[in-house]
Amino acid sequence: MENLEQNIIYGSFEYDLGSLYLAATENGLCFVGSLNESLRELEDGVTKLFPKATLVENTVGLQLYHQQFLDYFNGSRTTFTLPLDVKGTLFQQKVWKALTTIPYGQTKSYGEIAAEIGQTGAFRAVGTAIGKNPLLIVVPCHRVIHKNGKLAGYRGKLDMKETLLSLEKRQGKVC
Repeated sequence: MENLEQNIIYGSFEYDLGSLYLAATENGLCFVGSLNESLRELEDGVTKLFPKATLVENTVGLQLYHQQFLDYFNGSRTTFTLPLDVKGTLFQQKVWKALTTIPYGQTKSYGEIAAEIGQTGAFRAVGTAIGKNPLLIVVPCHRVIHKNGKLAGYRGKLDMKETLLSLEKRQGKVC
């Protein structure tokens, strides 16, 4: 993690499913909040990743990101093409990269992700890495489920995970 002093812009945006906080550095999107969560979640998440950063509200500066989320929520976007500034360990980065290969509207198990990154049997460590994903939706950790098909832990809470999976299943039939 870098300890550079910098400004991180943030804003709250309304979507059909609820509100989301987004935050970005000059390099790209760095944090996506949970649906209908408070500013505190964003502050805590950004502080862990960028301890010396200053948060500056600037919804205008986040319009590119906001538009892609609007497109995702209305079903016209199945992948994101945003600049990202994601901080994590090498293992977390491998896990998060694997998540981005899960097709829209589909799911994989924690064990399948572990196998994909060459760490067969490390499904618990994969789960821990997924839980630290700062870019909900963009890095689609909501698409990872328990091997028995049930929904398992999610930073945005299971209601959000279920909502996103239902949205993708419904929209996938339309697109």
